[in-house]
Amino acid sequence: MNIYVGNLPYSTTEDELKNLFAEYGEVVSATIITDRFSGRSKGFGFVEMAAQRDGETAIAALDGYLLNGRNLRVNQARPRSERPRRRNDDWY
Repeated sequence: MNIYVGNLPYSTTEDELKNLFAEYGEVVSATIITDRFSGRSKGFGFVEMAAQRDGETAIAALDGYLLNGRNLRVNQARPRSERPRRRNDDWY
């Protein structure tokens, strides 16, 4: 099950995110999305859990969870939609 995690503190590491969700079951991967140019966290990420039931339990337990002063937004990730590719000359 793929889970969206929003409103992450910018200092959160992928290991911390993985450990937080591991309390609820096997975590396949934990990824924090970063800015391509600065490398800084964008404040959200994704966690993939091996079992659907564990994912649902984690969502119920962690949605609204206070992590380093920020309340997490946790829900099932939606499939990524196709977006038109940006051309480089659009950036001046």
